[in-house]
Amino acid sequence: MGLSLAGCVVISLRPAGAHASMRRAAAAYGARVLALSPWRLQVLDDARSRAALAAALGAPRVLFTSPAAVDAARSMEQLRPAGAACWLAVGAGTAAALAQDGIEALAPERMDSEGLLALPPLQHLAGIAVGLVTAPGGRGMLEPALRRRGAQVLRADVYERIALAPSTRAISALRALRGPTWLALGSAGALDGVLAGLPDDAARILRGAAVVAASARLGELAAARGFAQVVIAASAMPCDLMAAAAAAHPLA
Repeated sequence: MGLSLAGCVVISLRPAGAHASMRRAAAAYGARVLALSPWRLQVLDDARSRAALAAALGAPRVLFTSPAAVDAARSMEQLRPAGAACWLAVGAGTAAALAQDGIEALAPERMDSEGLLALPPLQHLAGIAVGLVTAPGGRGMLEPALRRRGAQVLRADVYERIALAPSTRAISALRALRGPTWLALGSAGALDGVLAGLPDDAARILRGAAVVAASARLGELAAARGFAQVVIAASAMPCDLMAAAAAAHPLA
């Protein structure tokens, strides 16, 4: 018998309107999804943002920090590397988003800022322009690290996160949970935002879920936030998160 999450609920912290891929991945293992969005995404489509994006895309090194950054940039400009430019993605999901435009981006095995900064094209940057296609917020470690290496960082914030309070319906669904539950964790900010917005009793219920985290760093964060069971997935891609949860499900 293959791996299964039959009878499980997967809590998705993805942005509003962006749960479809998680639903498909969960359904492939027999699980259903409870959507608990901490924010919605809004493209920053104005003259200033377009100019910053055009400058970033013209750099010899261009970094994309999320699939959402790729989607937002695509809605504003044609994505086409300039000459022999090297385009990089923070993880497999971001690289897959760029591949939709025929762009082969370099992505690290460790799918986070540290992994990205360890890639060879980002080691010797004195005097080199680096385009950073991203959003306000997050850990904010990439830009300072690139500047310390001598790069001229051309930052383009192409979308923003608009905080959402948990809906009454989502809180009621959380309170009604019975049986095994997995929390799919791909963002520290998403977890902290949801925990801050939930009533105390609902937050306690959430902390009772087993966590499948996209990285060891996020796993450590979940443990620090009071989650007792944590499994580490290969990446933040929904298929990898669900595969890791299904492999560990007897432990949950």
